[in-house]
Amino acid sequence: MTRILIIASLLLLASCGSDTPPPSTEITSSPEEMKEKTTAYIRESLDYAGNHDGVLNDSFRLWQSAMLPALYETSGYGMLWSDPEKRKPIADSMLQFIRHAKYHALLPEDYHLNELQLIDSLYRADSLGKGARRDAALLGRADILLSDAFVRMVNHLRWGRLPDDSVSQRAAAPTAAFYAEQWQKFQREGSLSRLATELEPADTVYHAFKKALQRFLDESDQRVFTEVPLPGKNTDSATLRRQLVLRLQEEDWLAGENPDPDSATLAAAVKRFQESKGLTADGVAGSGTIRMLNLTDGEKFIRAAMAADRYKLLPSKMPERYLWVNLPSYYMRLIENDSVKLVSKIICGRQKTRTPLLNSAISEMITYPQWTVPTSIIVKEMLPAAKKDPGYFAKKGFSLLDGEGNEVDPYSVEWSKYSKGIPYRVVQGSGDANALGIMKFNFGNKYAVYLHDTNQRSLFGLTSRSLSHGCVRVQSWEGLMWDILKHDSMQASSGRYVPADSVRSWLGRKEKKVITVRNRLPLYIRYFTCEAKDGKLMFYDDIYGEDARIRPLYARK
Repeated sequence: MTRILIIASLLLLASCGSDTPPPSTEITSSPEEMKEKTTAYIRESLDYAGNHDGVLNDSFRLWQSAMLPALYETSGYGMLWSDPEKRKPIADSMLQFIRHAKYHALLPEDYHLNELQLIDSLYRADSLGKGARRDAALLGRADILLSDAFVRMVNHLRWGRLPDDSVSQRAAAPTAAFYAEQWQKFQREGSLSRLATELEPADTVYHAFKKALQRFLDESDQRVFTEVPLPGKNTDSATLRRQLVLRLQEEDWLAGENPDPDSATLAAAVKRFQESKGLTADGVAGSGTIRMLNLTDGEKFIRAAMAADRYKLLPSKMPERYLWVNLPSYYMRLIENDSVKLVSKIICGRQKTRTPLLNSAISEMITYPQWTVPTSIIVKEMLPAAKKDPGYFAKKGFSLLDGEGNEVDPYSVEWSKYSKGIPYRVVQGSGDANALGIMKFNFGNKYAVYLHDTNQRSLFGLTSRSLSHGCVRVQSWEGLMWDILKHDSMQASSGRYVPADSVRSWLGRKEKKVITVRNRLPLYIRYFTCEAKDGKLMFYDDIYGEDARIRPLYARK
């Protein structure tokens, strides 16, 4: 019956007053009147915000207005964070948590921090209870803002700020009942930190990341620095120079008394900065140097917040054993029971031929594989070369095969008539010179990519290794192979696995053999420009521009 009366009251409000914004001030004279008017204010405000895209007035907007009625129904729309005569301790706890939200990879400004601190200062200044403490509109507004902050914070702690992508495996979307449940839990326990721990990923990798984040925040310089524009066709050179000078002066790379240093002085300052960051010290403020200048501790925190949200896109429980490929780090890790069993350098796709993010499982290995060249490479690289010189295929060790597998003489083909593809397969035979190297690891995916060795092993010595057509080249392929074989032999029943001695023989004879992986190894290819290593946060280049793409979802620059 009570629920029916509440719904009827809401419908009545919606029909007669939803287009009138709630009052900005409403002074009361007694606790009873305060209770009555704050209840009315909260009802009217939620109704108005629900019909105006969360807007309360020109200064306030609710982010989770659709979810708030579920919280307030339990109190008959009375205040949740205060009593008529005093504020509850949970209100102070919530405000403190918001102030320190960065330790949970959250942004304090996302939770009405400025508005709540202003109201808090007015409340504390009115020690005699003659102004702010008597204003039902002010206290009702503070209550709603705290509730909105609570719901939004729960959302961000559990699901993050990123929308689902093609590989997301997180839990179902939030409901009003879920937020009401979390509110009840918070009221019972009185600890936001404990609630946060329950909402965030339980994975040990995430906990290590959180510890490293705390260390980073304790040691970081969160000052706001001048942003320097990247050089380009649309960049004004005078503006770039002016911003560069300001930025170098802010951290004393350049003396601050000269607003217009000569070119030699400026180059020397740039060189000092480059040397400190391990960059090529040529004194030229190119794109790489400017990106590093702009990667301040403040921006690094945003990177960390993005990484935290990417963790929340992962399954709530990771497998006991899995392969983790982090593209921006150029590293692969084999994880078993929360321990790293194998680490390997990788080479991933170029900017134009990106390695896709995916979830899969290694299902087979192939010794001394043949490489069937993808159509995209044939069209972009091989066809133009064949039109100039049909001998290109022989020089590169490729064979041209028709639909029946017969070899075709490249000189017999009229290459000029093809532009979007050719009616032949281009195959590179197995051997030490094969682009796939000695071993190929297959896993189901719609992108026709795989892990493999390479015949260009010197490239693993480079710092930046986004060089492939999309597949992932693995330096420690042999260690991965032996671990997979060992795991198969330990887990499979007698006679259902390939003995290690057989594989050694095939490798020694350079034979092509397909090895079925009985206990498929889960594989996650991901994009994290920030992760924890040895207790510290590591930051990597945004090689595919994914951080730049999602940057607007985070704090304003």
